[in-house]
Amino acid sequence: MYIIVVGGGKVGFFLTKALLEEGHEVVVLEKDQARTEFITSELGSIAIRGDGCELSTLSDIGAGRADMFIAVTGDDEDNLISCQIAKHQFNVTTTVARVNDPSNEPIFKLLGIDVPISSTMEILEHIEQRVPTHPLTHLLTLKELDLELVEVKIPANSSTVGKPIRDLKLPEGTTLAVIIGTKHKPSLPTPNTIIEAEDQIIAVTPPEREAALRTALRGK
Repeated sequence: MYIIVVGGGKVGFFLTKALLEEGHEVVVLEKDQARTEFITSELGSIAIRGDGCELSTLSDIGAGRADMFIAVTGDDEDNLISCQIAKHQFNVTTTVARVNDPSNEPIFKLLGIDVPISSTMEILEHIEQRVPTHPLTHLLTLKELDLELVEVKIPANSSTVGKPIRDLKLPEGTTLAVIIGTKHKPSLPTPNTIIEAEDQIIAVTPPEREAALRTALRGK
């Protein structure tokens, strides 16, 4: 599928990384030049500096052939407007919008957003502070793709500490998107990446395989 993601923040970055690994064609629109350059350096030439609310910008990136349009900026108005343009000007069949203020969700539904996803500032702060309170934390739900973006923290006593990812029995359909360590910057995992205590792992998984993913990463 050809998917347009508006917003290159942490949620947009992790989501794009996962979609690329699933084999989708993805373009990210991000207003900030520095953030655009960062995404390009990490994921390749798939990030474009631009405003997802501008008709000409969406036309330039081929919104008319997009199968899905996902707006995950931190601004509800931008997410709503960009999805409205995608749906009514370019006939994109599936629009997904992040709703930062849960009280706005009825408006998103009323105006025809196919998949409004509620989130709160607590979730954003959780990502920024990198201190999960549960073994597996939900960050984002993609109902149309039947996938969850989750975060798993590796405890110091986990049986997987010290093992390379290639030795883990990850459930089918699961993709590890990024690892956030206590002593290093976020990095893209490889089969040779060693699991360390207190690592926080962002992964994409079908909902029914969450328990198996948690066991594979943390041990029994």
